[in-house]
Amino acid sequence: MTRAKTTRGQAPVPAPMNDTIAAVATGTGVSAIGIVRVSGPLSVKLMDALFRPADGKAMSGHRDRQLVYGTLLDSEGRTLDLCLCTLSRAPHSYTGEDTAELQCHGSPVVLRSALDALFSLGARQAEAGEFTKRAFLNGRMDLTQAEAVVDIIDAETPLAARNAAQQLGGAILRRADAIYENLAHICSHYHAVLDYPDEDIPPFTLSEYAAVLDGAAAELETLLATFSRGQFLEKGVRTAILGKPNAGKSSLLNALLGFDRAIVTDIPGTTRDTLSERCLLGGVALRLTDTAGVRETSDAVEALGVERAVAAAEDAQLVIAVFDLSRDWDAEDGAVLTLAEKAAVRIAAANKSDCAPRWDATRLSAHFDSVCVVSAKEKTGLDTLGAAVAAAFPMPEADGGEILTNARQADAVRRALEYLRAGREAMAAGFAPDAVLTECEGAMDALGNLTGRSVREDVTREIFSRFCVGK
Repeated sequence: MTRAKTTRGQAPVPAPMNDTIAAVATGTGVSAIGIVRVSGPLSVKLMDALFRPADGKAMSGHRDRQLVYGTLLDSEGRTLDLCLCTLSRAPHSYTGEDTAELQCHGSPVVLRSALDALFSLGARQAEAGEFTKRAFLNGRMDLTQAEAVVDIIDAETPLAARNAAQQLGGAILRRADAIYENLAHICSHYHAVLDYPDEDIPPFTLSEYAAVLDGAAAELETLLATFSRGQFLEKGVRTAILGKPNAGKSSLLNALLGFDRAIVTDIPGTTRDTLSERCLLGGVALRLTDTAGVRETSDAVEALGVERAVAAAEDAQLVIAVFDLSRDWDAEDGAVLTLAEKAAVRIAAANKSDCAPRWDATRLSAHFDSVCVVSAKEKTGLDTLGAAVAAAFPMPEADGGEILTNARQADAVRRALEYLRAGREAMAAGFAPDAVLTECEGAMDALGNLTGRSVREDVTREIFSRFCVGK
């Protein structure tokens, strides 16, 4: 097999694929519009065979990215739908190949029949993420941009969506490439001086190399520091709701979600297992876990629920501890407080403010980052709780959307940084320049793994397995 050219920022890849793929790019249910996507060398030919433009011209006679109205035929040549079609020829398409898109009425039967017709003429079913994988392999995007496609689809907050959109525009690629090129420059300069001693090439100095390594390391340290925020953006903050029985944990969960997710009764021990949901509070995505009431119990099932509550608290990045203002403080409240103090971030929700208070919520201030007086029943004080969450997890946007969002990206940056630090240590220890440059080349390889300039096939496969079919 011949090898294709290496696109800047991409790994060497096989020659362009010679098959054509097709998939429904919209949801499986009934909708107003359904989209069928096609990519590969047969795309234009398939549209000429199955789509009849209303103006009488063949589809191939229309210009790229022009929406054309016409009749879609099934595999037997019968009218299937009246719809729109558009072509985008290589290399100016999402995948870098000839592509076509049919915008049909959103009937699952129509969409399935359209696929059957395409398959009968030589297309095959696209795998999950295969359109975007082809875009990567054809040099239309790097790996960070490909991952941003999933991030923007899965975004649960406006900030997450904006960051993903900026990454899709190449924010991380541009930053990584700038560092890569600076390292490549000093490596090539060093080898040029050694290989062509008679040429008029300015000599290298270790101080110049040190400045490049220090600058690159500082850039990578700043980038790596965004990873924790990126995790919160992508996955949400693991949050455990704790409290003694009947403190109002489940009521608070329901109030935050806006619907009755958990059963609420006056009977202690109603919640016996953990319940998990996601919600947006203070602009921060939370992975909420409602837990069993923390107390001593002889009930084996309830005791298991309490054990899971303790485990959820220990694993949580945020604990929201619920206390009942309408009942006297007791040992069970103390147990909740002790458990909550193990968490890195702790917020107290002094609940049932709609009732006459039996104690002052300020007694909690010494033990929590924030104390919020709320009424889960009346849904009051939730804005204050949201403000406390936002203050605990500030997520200002990085310049240009440069926030690392997954462990693969962070690991690549971390390895590049380690190589640069090793290079500086070698320089300080008086090692020869070639030893320093070996570390530079290691950093370049790690950056190549970040963007896809040099990445293993199994890593690529793992990345695109996260995608949905049709994307």
